[in-house]
Amino acid sequence: MRKSIILATTFTAFSLLLSGCASSLTGDTYSRADARQVQTIRMGTIESLRPVRIEGTKTPIGAGTGAVVGGIAGSTVGGGRGSAVAAVIGAVAGGLAGAATEEGITRTQGVEITVREDDGALRAYVQAVDPNQVFRVGQRVRITNVNGQSRVAP
Repeated sequence: MRKSIILATTFTAFSLLLSGCASSLTGDTYSRADARQVQTIRMGTIESLRPVRIEGTKTPIGAGTGAVVGGIAGSTVGGGRGSAVAAVIGAVAGGLAGAATEEGITRTQGVEITVREDDGALRAYVQAVDPNQVFRVGQRVRITNVNGQSRVAP
């Protein structure tokens, strides 16, 4: 009973930890470092739009937490040396599962926006889909660039 409570608590902490790792990649989200920085603004017209998938994060947090959960779960199997072996197997399997879970949870839908800028340059920008921003081919857009990060906004 006590081990199942520890397992449930660890899994809950793992879920909360992963949800805190997700960062926003939408066009209207700025990092703290970008605030109060000079931005370069360019204007252009959308030439094409293409849906893309933005892969999730791959940090040691997912694998590490999964290994802990798997090790605890594995240690509940059998007794003596069998329990130790199961704990090791559980830790390895949990680490792999944790890494895959983190990547899956933080994966997001994106859009590739190809813009013909007013200077004639054709550039593509990828950002997460924001339900509050609807883009259309032929639409005039504003491209902001700060600290090497570009954003497209209507």
